[in-house]
Amino acid sequence: MKAEHASSGTGPEDRWNLRSDGEPGVDGHLGYFRKGPAAFSVYQVSPVPNRYTPGPAEYLIDVNDGAGPRECCRFTDDPEDVPVWNRAWNGDEWCPWILEQARAKVADPGDD
Repeated sequence: MKAEHASSGTGPEDRWNLRSDGEPGVDGHLGYFRKGPAAFSVYQVSPVPNRYTPGPAEYLIDVNDGAGPRECCRFTDDPEDVPVWNRAWNGDEWCPWILEQARAKVADPGDD
């Protein structure tokens, strides 16, 4: 069962909020990065631990500019797959930079 509401914090350091897909913000969290007023969080959403999940690993990038987390992009670690951008972000000049930062978090999650 998904939580009914998020905690009061909105910053990336408050990872206990919900992701844009309604799952807990701690599930699959790989790290975050910022550009301007926007904070981007990267999550591994597939494969799900202890479950058979076919296909390449899938990642979610959420963006929070103060209005709560919203989906920005989904991508996989398959080089043949094309990232799927949320309509609001599709074609934005930040997209290549966002994807570069997210792939760096996937390669080396580190501690934020």
